[in-house]
Amino acid sequence: MSDVISADFRATLGQFCSGVVVATGMLEGIPAGFAAQSFSSLSLDPPLVALFPGKQSSSWPKLRDSGSFCINVLGAHHQAVCERFAQSGADKFAGLDWRTGVTGSPILTSVLAYIDCDLQAEHDAGDHTIAVGRVRDLAVVEADAQPLLFFRGGYGTFNP
Repeated sequence: MSDVISADFRATLGQFCSGVVVATGMLEGIPAGFAAQSFSSLSLDPPLVALFPGKQSSSWPKLRDSGSFCINVLGAHHQAVCERFAQSGADKFAGLDWRTGVTGSPILTSVLAYIDCDLQAEHDAGDHTIAVGRVRDLAVVEADAQPLLFFRGGYGTFNP
């Protein structure tokens, strides 16, 4: 894609406000994860979700190899957590409170909600992958907190 089209693509799709999640997994006892705004519900029956990790991600292969992942829905109070998980290399879990979900994937403390999934399928999608997760467990954790949103390249929140 040319730089002009790529810039137009980013600017145009930046007009779509999205929520922000952290996808986590556990491979050989070591937690891994990454921030994403490319996440969606997919099916009610059976309960499926879709996550769209970039092919350049160094964390996604660890989640894929574990066979499961957990979507942690971030609240407005999690901007620093989001920024931590958006970086490569560092120990993203250092100093964070979390517990293990039914799949073995980390569930971050005080998220708005979590969706713990088994990886059901993976499909090629340009410079990303479409990962389909079959939901094994989910819950609302912080029902009264505001969401962390991403819009026009920045973070914000929503107050109904």
